Amino acid sequence: MFVVEQLYKRFQFPGNPKGMGQGKEWNVDLIPKFLLSSGQLVKMLLCTEVMRYLDFKVVEGSYVYKGGKVHKLPVTEAEIHSSDLMGMFDKRRFRKLLLFIRNFEEQDPRTYQDMNPNRTTMREVFHHFDLGCDVVEFTGHALGLHCNDDYLDEPCLQTIKRIKLYVESLARYGHSPYLYPVYGLGELAQGFIRLSALNGVTYMLNHQVDDIIMDNGRVVAVESQGETFHCKQLLCDPSYAPSRVKRVGQVIRVICLLNHPIRNTDDAGSCHIIIPLAQLNRKSDIYICMVSYTHNVAPDGKYIAVVSTTVETSNPEKEVQPGLALLEPVIQKFVSISNLMTPIDDGRRSQIFVSRSYDATTHFETECKDINDLLWRMTGSEFIFEDFHRECEADLDN
Repeated sequence: MFVVEQLYKRFQFPGNPKGMGQGKEWNVDLIPKFLLSSGQLVKMLLCTEVMRYLDFKVVEGSYVYKGGKVHKLPVTEAEIHSSDLMGMFDKRRFRKLLLFIRNFEEQDPRTYQDMNPNRTTMREVFHHFDLGCDVVEFTGHALGLHCNDDYLDEPCLQTIKRIKLYVESLARYGHSPYLYPVYGLGELAQGFIRLSALNGVTYMLNHQVDDIIMDNGRVVAVESQGETFHCKQLLCDPSYAPSRVKRVGQVIRVICLLNHPIRNTDDAGSCHIIIPLAQLNRKSDIYICMVSYTHNVAPDGKYIAVVSTTVETSNPEKEVQPGLALLEPVIQKFVSISNLMTPIDDGRRSQIFVSRSYDATTHFETECKDINDLLWRMTGSEFIFEDFHRECEADLDN
């Protein structure tokens, strides 16, 4: 997290920002992501009891871009009825699809409606409900949170689960399915530090790793600032092990400071917008997330919006221009382009387990998948909430 002066300094903007309020009122996340209220990360935070140290607020709205305009994403009966994303007949068919998904239970074939979830593709499901291209587009990308259209020709089970998760997360609070920590994502790390301190774990912040020491191809220690720390396993992000990762793409993120809410979002103090790839003839979606003083990350009347996408051309800034146009006027923008890195092996031989880079999405579901993959590689077991040794009786509503 950065206060506004640090943000200007990091991106090498000269001088001190004027008219931006006090620096301590800003908490700008360089890679902001929302949490689905019924998603994997919230469950992990509950099970590990980190949630006791955190406060969240609901993101006020979830939107999708169509025809040059932002539209409220319809899920409830009232939203479907009033939505201008669909015609009258598509609204009726879309209701039937959502009813099917709400009632779907993987262990109960009676809820399949004669479609095998492990064989029937999502394209066939959409055809079964006779949905038009526009409805398919926002359902797959804004509800199913798919980054591209590959899912259409894959078994429908995972997409049904994704949409069901979205609908259940939305039902929890009503405004949107997303949560964001009060004071920003830095609070997640603070929560783990507080919990770790209670369990005798030592945190060493702002320490550079000088060398990873190996013995017979396995990690045995880490050297940092003249000290040696012995270990049997090492878990790290790609920046600590550049020789053990490869680049698979790039992500552009543009942080924008605003003094107004985004148009056509009912003056929401926070919101999430997806621009589906087909709207701009792209291969991947564009994401916009916005937070503000309502989450205690900016002074009163100020907003922080971030536009992100996977880079597809040699001119990344032009790629995000449709998203930036929705934010005008912008007080100041900060552009960063980062590499998408993935480990070159599973780490079991070296016992060095490297995570993947943050992708362009503005939610944590992809990262939770990576966490589960890391746990599997390190221990050979999955993160199963029901079997976790702590009791998960905490309730988000309390």
